[in-house]
Amino acid sequence: MRNIYIPILLLFVVTLGYSQKGNPDFNTNYKNEVSLELPQLINGVYQLSYERYLWNNFTATLGLAYKGKEGLVKISGLDGNKVKTDEIFYTGYQIVPEVRYYLRQTSKKMLTGFYLGAYFKYSMYKSQVEGTYNNSNNQLYDFEFDTSVSIASAGLMVGYKLPISKHFTIDFMIAGPGSGHYKFKFKNEKDLPNEFYDDFNEALENYSILDFINSDFRLSEVNRRSQFSAFSFRYGIALGYTF
Repeated sequence: MRNIYIPILLLFVVTLGYSQKGNPDFNTNYKNEVSLELPQLINGVYQLSYERYLWNNFTATLGLAYKGKEGLVKISGLDGNKVKTDEIFYTGYQIVPEVRYYLRQTSKKMLTGFYLGAYFKYSMYKSQVEGTYNNSNNQLYDFEFDTSVSIASAGLMVGYKLPISKHFTIDFMIAGPGSGHYKFKFKNEKDLPNEFYDDFNEALENYSILDFINSDFRLSEVNRRSQFSAFSFRYGIALGYTF
């Protein structure tokens, strides 16, 4: 995440400096905006948002997103002595309602300037995990899981929206710390020995993407669900069209 966050800050500083040097005065005040989040396109996420001016520099936003299989960001599979999987691909959707307050002294017109906000984000993803398991007797099993993960998170936002023409803006979502609640469940499509789940959980403990999960995260033949809470963060850049 740090590798993506640093370029966002750099682009924000450079663009803000350029705008202060020669930013034209856009007198038209539009109360509506549609926008597309740009960095998420790298991961095959297409998120469109609609923002509406309410009153006294307050706005309401609703974002809808679809996650396809394509994307440059890949989740590597497990590669342990006993459990191996292919790369993990997932699809799903996101719903993001948000409320913002634009600081008056920084707003050249509606829907621009520095803002503070609060957001709620709900995501649902599905994936199919396939791999092989080699037990203690060197017996080889194929396994296949249908998995789903739902994430409900809420937090606060700080950002800056820059007008770049009469209708277009760039929205820098600088920081959005929050808390998320994760629900994970899976369905096993093939018969496996009971010892598989102990070895599978042990392999997950060494999986770097799951470092934030607490030690209670365990899967078994009986317990096919798990849930936990963890820190979440929202950031990004969006290109907007006001009207």
